[in-house]
Amino acid sequence: MSQEARLERLLDFLQRSPTPWHAVSVMAERLEAAGFRRLDETHPWQLAAGERFYVTRNDSSIIALQLPREGLDALRMIGAHTDSPGLRLKPNAAQTSMAGWLQLGVELYGGALLAPWFDRDLGLAGRVHLRRADGRLEGLLLHVDRPVATIPSLAIHLDREVNNGRALNAQTQMAPVFLQGGEKADLTRLLLEWLDAQHDIGDAEILDFELALFDTQPPARVGVRGELIASARLDNLLSCFIGLEALLESDGSQGVVLVASDHEEVGSASACGAQGPFLGDVLRRVNAQLGEAGGAGEGREEGFIRLIQASRMISCDNAHALHPNFTDKHDAAHGPALNGGPVIKVNANQRYATTSATSALFRDLCREAGVPVQVFATRADMGCGSTIGPITATELGVPTLDVGVPQWAMHSIRETAGAEDVEYLTRALVAFCNRAEF
Repeated sequence: MSQEARLERLLDFLQRSPTPWHAVSVMAERLEAAGFRRLDETHPWQLAAGERFYVTRNDSSIIALQLPREGLDALRMIGAHTDSPGLRLKPNAAQTSMAGWLQLGVELYGGALLAPWFDRDLGLAGRVHLRRADGRLEGLLLHVDRPVATIPSLAIHLDREVNNGRALNAQTQMAPVFLQGGEKADLTRLLLEWLDAQHDIGDAEILDFELALFDTQPPARVGVRGELIASARLDNLLSCFIGLEALLESDGSQGVVLVASDHEEVGSASACGAQGPFLGDVLRRVNAQLGEAGGAGEGREEGFIRLIQASRMISCDNAHALHPNFTDKHDAAHGPALNGGPVIKVNANQRYATTSATSALFRDLCREAGVPVQVFATRADMGCGSTIGPITATELGVPTLDVGVPQWAMHSIRETAGAEDVEYLTRALVAFCNRAEF
């Protein structure tokens, strides 16, 4: 498959996925086009060997399964997350200022870098729940993909010390300007207008919403030779995309699970997050029908434990690439390079779930796929972030490793990764999906 075609699909996915709800919608669209059947958690499931299906929860997390053609004795699991740090609107978002502007009250979602949000062209997207004229309640996606807000910087003439370091106050200094001379009711009116243009809602009433601001600058290839991918939300939509590509390119012989969970950036403790029961619920239902010990009671639970222990999980979440202007922020022996291949992430304090056994498996997969591999460990005098890997391993007990594409500017409004690494990690994950034995 053409690497250029894959990168074009990536750019399209990033452009169409300003929020987790949109990302899941786009992923579901591709899965259905490839023959996956949508299942509903509230309905009975009838599953057969070789079947492919997917299920969503909260419309912001998704699990896709490719069942093996013969006995369900092990699963190849790929994990990622759909959310990214940013600015979310508060429930009573509309606020008028003494300066004569309608502004938007926001709260921080996750650990966002704040300074890059200033002076950007911001759109608005998310999920809105409304009551139709006939009384039906309905949730709809909203994607206002043109600039409708901005957070202006303060001129250096009014703050001469700004370049010497200045703390930003998210409550008082990060409210986007939205409409000159506007009233609070204008936000509701505009939301209804935009929803009607996108969904033809007619006479409807907005009951609630979950909305986020996003940078309208489109994703792009950057560099003289297009070596780089620059976009919002590379952490972690890049892993969602690569995992989906690998699933769709696998040969179908083995059992494969792709799980993309919401709320990783705020701890994963939710009904649809990695610390919640979503993945376990789905896998138990699958095992109950197709597992080797499909009986009731202790036999079924024993069969589920055997299935989990025979399976492997590769948690995919981007890694910190060696920054050319801040090389001292890396351990000298663990500075991954952009376009140098996927990164195995290791931490002795279990911030990553990698063990020598799961690392060895991934190194062997990369050898098989002809892919270079790198390793990251943080400096001993610095803290370390975490991923869904340790959480999933804790919840399920599945042997897990953490890997990721190296990137710069993690948690910025615009991040950067290597174009070649997209192909590298996809090939490694395809090899994982097709591996007959671990």
